[in-house]
Amino acid sequence: MSLLQQTVIYLLAALITVPLSKRLGFGSILGYLAAGIVIGPYGIALVEDPEHVLHFAELGVVFLLFIIGLELQPSRLWVLRRMVFGLGSAQVVLSAALITAIAMVLGQALRPAIIIGLILALSSTAFVLQMLAEKKQLTTSWGRASFTILLFQDLAVIPLLALLPMLGAAAASGVELGDVAVMLATIGVMIVGGRYLLRPLLRIAARTGLPEIFTATALLVVIGAALIMQYAGMSMVLGAFIAGMLLADSEYRHELEADIAPFKGLLLGLFFIAIGGSVNIGLLLREPGTIVLLVSCLMVAKAAILFPLARLFGLCSPPEALRLAAALSQGGEFAFVLFGLAAREQVLDAALLDRLVLAVAVSMLLTPLLYAFTEYVASRMESKTEDEYDTIEDEANPVVIAGFGRVGQIVGRLLRVIGTPFTALEIDSSQVDVVRRFGNKVYFGDASKLELLRAAGAARAKLFVLAIDDMEASVKTAEAVLRHFPNLTIVARARNRRHEHFLKDLGVEHVYRETLLSSLLMGERVLTGIGVDTDRARHVVELFRERDEKLIREQQAFHQDVDKLVQTANDTARELESLLRDDVEP
Repeated sequence: MSLLQQTVIYLLAALITVPLSKRLGFGSILGYLAAGIVIGPYGIALVEDPEHVLHFAELGVVFLLFIIGLELQPSRLWVLRRMVFGLGSAQVVLSAALITAIAMVLGQALRPAIIIGLILALSSTAFVLQMLAEKKQLTTSWGRASFTILLFQDLAVIPLLALLPMLGAAAASGVELGDVAVMLATIGVMIVGGRYLLRPLLRIAARTGLPEIFTATALLVVIGAALIMQYAGMSMVLGAFIAGMLLADSEYRHELEADIAPFKGLLLGLFFIAIGGSVNIGLLLREPGTIVLLVSCLMVAKAAILFPLARLFGLCSPPEALRLAAALSQGGEFAFVLFGLAAREQVLDAALLDRLVLAVAVSMLLTPLLYAFTEYVASRMESKTEDEYDTIEDEANPVVIAGFGRVGQIVGRLLRVIGTPFTALEIDSSQVDVVRRFGNKVYFGDASKLELLRAAGAARAKLFVLAIDDMEASVKTAEAVLRHFPNLTIVARARNRRHEHFLKDLGVEHVYRETLLSSLLMGERVLTGIGVDTDRARHVVELFRERDEKLIREQQAFHQDVDKLVQTANDTARELESLLRDDVEP
């Protein structure tokens, strides 16, 4: 079969399975793996030898590590140091230790058991972040905790990539000190040379003004760094990661990421298809008990470590910690890379590697189902613990603030400045813990619950500040306040125009979009920055604000009709342009 025919098969398989996998909520990686399994030698055998394309497809992993290096700015790591190096390192070390112990119980010697433990301690960054993003849960307490753990795991891949070839050498004839010295010297030369050579090289490419030259230079940097590491006896992806780290703070970071991303996406997809083709799916039919045992041990062991760690670090309530444990209990995409490297270095037995690769693939397949079940259990746990909200002192404060995040805290600080007491309610337990550390008094509870509103003194308050970030929770709380406390004035924060329309539908009069005033101030500064007179810039901004408020009132009656919304928005834009044109024409 020709290369062109194989390319058509790979593309067709990806176009069919990846959208279907995403539609079912499994994510793109499982779609690529499924495509490889179907067309590979253990499926319908359209491609009989996926190994020949795997070497080329590994460039996708090289590009992925380069982009991860670009995103790991030292300043960002310093801000997240407690979460990344505290929680993240604890998860990797403890999970690896537990999995190592299980592997030894199942008959593995110490050295291969340690390797298995370290590799299986890693979860799937691409899979988990995509799953949480699709569910809009990345900003939740367990979403943030997942991100920091995965960030450390990405860092942990680098020493593992350097360690495996050395273990392979040790298995054969022992590690030569000269080889280690060469490896360390190569890394040192790359760091020093890269710091002084990469930016000038990219600057020369940028000055040509030709996008294709800059893209070619970016590819040269990544592939060149990878080859240098390969010649020194280390993994290619280690070189790409170091190159990315060296350019993380450069002015070319975003341009490099944009140029490399398409190559990374295509080649990474091809890599997972090739991995899927090499997964021995027949093992699942021949040895179902063994595979089920491996998958169960992997997912239970990681969940057993993640749940208490999330509670110990004070990041999550029990239901949230349960969600975190379910989200990160699978094996990761780097397991395929590291097991492939282990196979080349003959660190692990080939038959064992087949079982482990299949176990990782099955664990990824089961994660969406396990997470959906866990969400159901967690929601039941939350409903049973509603009466565990904080007991509110009977202070009868004139102001109640629902949602003590960015907006609610600023309102609270203003009230504190003038000496006006208030009662603050917040549903996110981790946010409550953080706010209390800074000396703020805030109560944990769901502000839409009538019992909590009564306990907070809503019947005697003058103002109710609705600063909840989530739109559905905000509308639900507004409904509860208006129904049970009709004389209480609500001052509400809206995330966007749609949120504002919903609140005004309920009868909330004082609604403030969170980004409107800051955007207008920024726009005024932009106008003066390009030479517009200060008075005229202020006039333009004020006129825009008046017309925007008028448009909001007009659209209120039909905000569910998209066609009418578009029409009125265009009419207002033309009217505003006409008014401003009349201002400057004699």
